[in-house]
Amino acid sequence: MFKIKHLIISSLVIAIFSLGACKSRFEKLRLSNDVAKKYQEGIRLYNKKDYSKALILFEGLVQKYRGTAEAEDLNYYYAYTLYRLKDYTTARYKFKEFADTYPASKNAEECRYMGAYCYYLDSPKSSLDQENTYKAIDALQLFINLYPKSDRATQAAQYIANLRNKLETKAYDNAKLYYDLGGYDISNYKSAVVALKNAQVEFPDIKYAEEMNLLIVKSQFMYAKNSFPSRQEDRFNEAIEYYNEFTEAYPDSKFAKEAKLLKDDSEAGIANAKRILAEEAAMIAKYKALEEGDKKKKDTTINKNLDNKTQK
Repeated sequence: MFKIKHLIISSLVIAIFSLGACKSRFEKLRLSNDVAKKYQEGIRLYNKKDYSKALILFEGLVQKYRGTAEAEDLNYYYAYTLYRLKDYTTARYKFKEFADTYPASKNAEECRYMGAYCYYLDSPKSSLDQENTYKAIDALQLFINLYPKSDRATQAAQYIANLRNKLETKAYDNAKLYYDLGGYDISNYKSAVVALKNAQVEFPDIKYAEEMNLLIVKSQFMYAKNSFPSRQEDRFNEAIEYYNEFTEAYPDSKFAKEAKLLKDDSEAGIANAKRILAEEAAMIAKYKALEEGDKKKKDTTINKNLDNKTQK
């Protein structure tokens, strides 16, 4: 799939330059067998920043120059042409291929770095699937491992930090989504607690830690509040435990007042749940007593009737 984008670009450009009755000088060169001239023209076009035409020529030369002395430079320019055309998917493959094929080249480090950087550029926004983000982190970390003293290693580390920030945002947003969906299904509140905790395990230094810990308290509180009274005491107590953890971790939090209200409401929720359960228990006891009374009354009536029959 990585070739699809640049093949489309190549096809479009070829189609444009193929239009018209008379062939242009470029089109005649493209169709010729003069590979040396094509190579020279490709470099000239690249330096002129006419990357679309350069790509067409390089595309046709790669196979012809395979195994030759010129192949190294050709593949270097080819990878950069794809990069300049923003075909990062194919460019990263070509940069990596260059570094793997020519490990002793003076351009090997640069190409290894550029391959990782193309992954970085292909990393989508945080709301989308982050597969490429993880791959970019792996590629950048590999570069740092291979070239720890390189000037580019510092920049690679910064890119990794940027990507991890994106993953942190994704983790936080996903967990918050569970909370937002809790009104449709209270189990989402519990899922929010689990997702928030998992995110903190994966990202111990996550920048949203304070907000996430407060959201854990809120999620657990809402989970308890929307539960049956028989489940509420344990679930409200858990919310209070999360509150205690929050205040211990953030004694001067800007969310302290909101957290305290959640704790107070949890305690009120426990008292209310106990009252409801006590009322239900009293009601059940009352009904049982009434049933027992009715049963005794009925038994007494039956016994009297039996006695009357016996006397007769």
